Amino acid sequence: MRIHENGQIEIDGIDKLILNSFMENANMPVSQLAKELRISNTAVHQRIKKLETSGVIDATKAIVNPSVLGYSTMSFVGVFMDKPSSYKLVINSLEQIPEVVEAHFTTGNYGIFLKILCRDNLHLMNVLNQKIQQIDGVTRTETIISLEQPIVRQIKL
Repeated sequence: MRIHENGQIEIDGIDKLILNSFMENANMPVSQLAKELRISNTAVHQRIKKLETSGVIDATKAIVNPSVLGYSTMSFVGVFMDKPSSYKLVINSLEQIPEVVEAHFTTGNYGIFLKILCRDNLHLMNVLNQKIQQIDGVTRTETIISLEQPIVRQIKL
């Protein structure tokens, strides 16, 4: 791994293999990974530590399947604001709504674009009407309901 003056990180082939393996299965034993890469366990540990320290590996976490827990309605909501300066206040309020799982400050029609998980359409309607549209600075929303998510992946290196 090499860190350039601009802060960009360049990784080598072994780091790419480690990252791709971890993105597929973060629970893979280091010993198995070392065996596949034909390097020592210590070398794999050291590389993983460097990737974590540099911020390339942001977090290792479990991914919960929301539909198994009853959250079967995924939607995307474009949020229109009264003025751009409302952004921080709106985001602070959105952070308090557990159904909002992603928020993006965007270009284009919307000031903020959200990903929301709800149990069903009635739950979604309640989140929109009783929570999001009640936030000071929000003028209106546009909602798109996802029918299926056929691709879920991270970037391949």
